[in-house]
Amino acid sequence: MTDWIRLQEPSSSLDQLGPQQLAWLGDAVWELHHRLRLCIKPAKSRDLHIAAVAEVKATSQAKALSALSSHLSDIEKDLVRRGRNKAGRGPKNGDPSIYGKATGFETMIGWLFLNNPSRLADLLDRLEESESDLH
Repeated sequence: MTDWIRLQEPSSSLDQLGPQQLAWLGDAVWELHHRLRLCIKPAKSRDLHIAAVAEVKATSQAKALSALSSHLSDIEKDLVRRGRNKAGRGPKNGDPSIYGKATGFETMIGWLFLNNPSRLADLLDRLEESESDLH
C-alpha cells in the first residue's frame, strides 16, 4: 500500500522547512496512507472516518514511533527530537509527552516524504508487518 509513496521524487526545493511545517505535512501523509489502506475494503464513510481517526490520532502515532524506534537512523531520530521539542503542550486534555512523540513522528514522516520517499515506504511497510504479526 506504499507504492504511491515510492513513486514520489525526492525534493530538495523544500529543504528550509522547519519542524512544524514538516509535522503538518507528515500528518497529511500519514492520514492519506491510512485512508488508502482503509478504502480497499467496502464500508460506510462514517465507519471509514471512525477507523481513520483511530489510526491517525496522537496516541497511535506515538505507538507507531515506539514500534519503529529501533529501526531509525540517527538522522531520523534527530528529526523526531526536533519535532518533539517544537510540539508545545498539545490539546488541553491530552498528554504532552504523547503529543510530543506524535509531533516528532509527523516531522520525520514529512521530511522522509520529501527527501527519501523510499525509506518512508520501507518504514511504513515495517509497521504493517509488525501490525499483522500482532493479529
